[in-house]
Amino acid sequence: MDSLEVDSARGPLADFLTARRAAVTAAEHGLPEPPYPRRVPGLRREEVAQLAGISTDYYTRLEQGRVRTASRSVLNAIGRALRLSEDQQRHLFQLAHPEALEQPGEADQHISPQTARLLANLVDTPALVLGRYLDILAWNRLGAALLGDLAAMKPAHRNYVRMIFLDGHVRALQGDWRARAQEAVSSLRMAAGAHPDQPRLQELVGELSVRDEDFRTWWAEHLVTVHTFGHSRVRHPVVGEFSLDWQALTSIVDHEQAIVVLTAPLGSPDHETIRRLDGWARRQGLQPSHPENPYTQRAFRADQLSGQRLNSRW
Repeated sequence: MDSLEVDSARGPLADFLTARRAAVTAAEHGLPEPPYPRRVPGLRREEVAQLAGISTDYYTRLEQGRVRTASRSVLNAIGRALRLSEDQQRHLFQLAHPEALEQPGEADQHISPQTARLLANLVDTPALVLGRYLDILAWNRLGAALLGDLAAMKPAHRNYVRMIFLDGHVRALQGDWRARAQEAVSSLRMAAGAHPDQPRLQELVGELSVRDEDFRTWWAEHLVTVHTFGHSRVRHPVVGEFSLDWQALTSIVDHEQAIVVLTAPLGSPDHETIRRLDGWARRQGLQPSHPENPYTQRAFRADQLSGQRLNSRW
């Protein structure tokens, strides 16, 4: 399948402005309603321009993709007019000034030996390391017990966003799937702003846009919110339903890596369920990513996966 463009031909800045304008009403700014029905939801372009203190022509050219950048003061004013959150404002700056972003290669992320050791030592805590596009770079045994036999998956399929939409086990695992899926889309949208035009990202977004209507809808809405912690209900086919708190910790070695740990209070029924899940994972022979030889995207070749068990136990 050919990869799709991450955004329309107008460009991601224009698409983001259009999506956010549609999400803000005149009433939120105390503007009077016109005597005629609005043709589009949200603010009109001239209203955004008025609120931002810029000309309607300039804002129109920005939203039509005829201007691909803007000054910080203008972007701040537009952000106030569109009632952007701090995360959305940061995303707007990234879209307007992509030249200021460092563009790394697509296969250069790897985990440090210290991070690998940390995951290996978390014996009763599911843990993962996610890369810039939410690729799963590393995991411990309990991480595999939750998400499936990650070692047996193709590297291109070992992506959290892809799994939460297209992997039946991971999708059914989420007691609050809609919230978790929207968080994943939002994180991927932030990555698209920080690393535009990367083939790996375009391929992933293209596949998900074609195969899942919810992803396609939420991607077009330009959801942008950073979540670093939360609470989830889990429905596991072996140990049943339980709750986990999760935190995403930024790696000191690589700020584009997030170490995600999932915990339950010691001595609680949820913690006891995690321990039962770990016992099951041991009996099944589920393996962590190789702690002695940290995972890299280059390290997994198709021939290394041949002969490994299929992810069919779910």
